Amino acid sequence: MDFSAILQEITVWALPILLAVTIHEAAHGYIAWKLGDDTAYRLGRVNFNPLRHIDPFGTILLPAMLLISGSSFLFGWAKPVPVRFDRLRHPRRDMVLVAVAGPGANLLLATISALLLHFVVFLPADVASWAGQNLINSIVINVLLAVFNMIPLPPLDGGRVAVGLLPYPLAVRFARLERYGFLILIAAILIPSFLADYGLDLHIIRWIIGPPVEALISFFVSLTSF
Repeated sequence: MDFSAILQEITVWALPILLAVTIHEAAHGYIAWKLGDDTAYRLGRVNFNPLRHIDPFGTILLPAMLLISGSSFLFGWAKPVPVRFDRLRHPRRDMVLVAVAGPGANLLLATISALLLHFVVFLPADVASWAGQNLINSIVINVLLAVFNMIPLPPLDGGRVAVGLLPYPLAVRFARLERYGFLILIAAILIPSFLADYGLDLHIIRWIIGPPVEALISFFVSLTSF
């Protein structure tokens, strides 16, 4: 067993994942702070320390198990940043801005990763290979995280955006889905995987996020060819 190869494989995934979720959650907290709610700031969540944001199971163990098992779908989560929407200066509008801050930060990080690939050629060969793989994985992970989180289902960011944009009576009803949101997501991921053994392709999540993920990755790949 080549432990050095295993360690390298772990680092080229672990580092981009930790950076992606850290920037994502810190962005939520930062925008909330600037828009009137300092809850996340007071709790130390507006920083780039991954230990403040990672969930041991959702951020590390579950994605690792999916990678090791060869799963075609990577899923995980970080500790959600606490936001008091009632403390925001314009609650409904600012809820949308706080929600899109996380995916927006991920797309910015994917852009930076794509541009940094231009400088990998100046590194020693072994370091260049490792750094290049980190940056490529960073593009993929950040795009996946951004698009997945914009699915319009509470408590995902897309659900928060929908609640902020819908007419108030509909928004109240839609927000009630939040208590069931993660159960719906887990079912939508696990049940199709089970049914695939019987020849049924019902991967709804893949159908939803597949086209925008492919389009965005193609765009970021195009940035590496300038």
